[in-house]
Amino acid sequence: MTQSAVARDPGTVRVRPRRIRTVCWILAPALVVMFALLSIGLHGSTGSGAATFQRGDQLAMAGLGVLGGFVVLLFTRPRVEADAQGVRVRNVFRGYDLPWDVVRAVRFDRSSAWASLELHDDELVPVLALQAVDRELAVDGVRALRALHAAQQQPQPAQPEPEVVQGQRTAR
Repeated sequence: MTQSAVARDPGTVRVRPRRIRTVCWILAPALVVMFALLSIGLHGSTGSGAATFQRGDQLAMAGLGVLGGFVVLLFTRPRVEADAQGVRVRNVFRGYDLPWDVVRAVRFDRSSAWASLELHDDELVPVLALQAVDRELAVDGVRALRALHAAQQQPQPAQPEPEVVQGQRTAR
């Protein structure tokens, strides 16, 4: 795995999508500027002559641009973090904190736009941080998550049973 693609401390995986974040950080300011310019252009009559644009209309149009910019920036939120205890997924509006024992598999089907976690109750949790448009970043991230998942699925060594000696328990 490349260091630049997946931030990986020993036993920890952190991935954020690359392409969608770049697009959003370009699109959000462009949207604000476009609506600001549009608000400046709103003056005079509405065309039929019955109504005119007021200062409040201009401010509302600029406010819509700022609101639209914030909505676009919501798409920079997705990330996935995983370690030995479990996996934490943060999507655009919702987050999940799942221990590895509820995860059946880490899936990234060929026709999927993003990866998903298949749970033991047949539910799929989307992982928007691992998107197909990020190519190698997504592949590295899925491989790292699968490796962590496989490491947690290994049977743990059995603890020896304590011996019972005349009604008392002693450790071996």
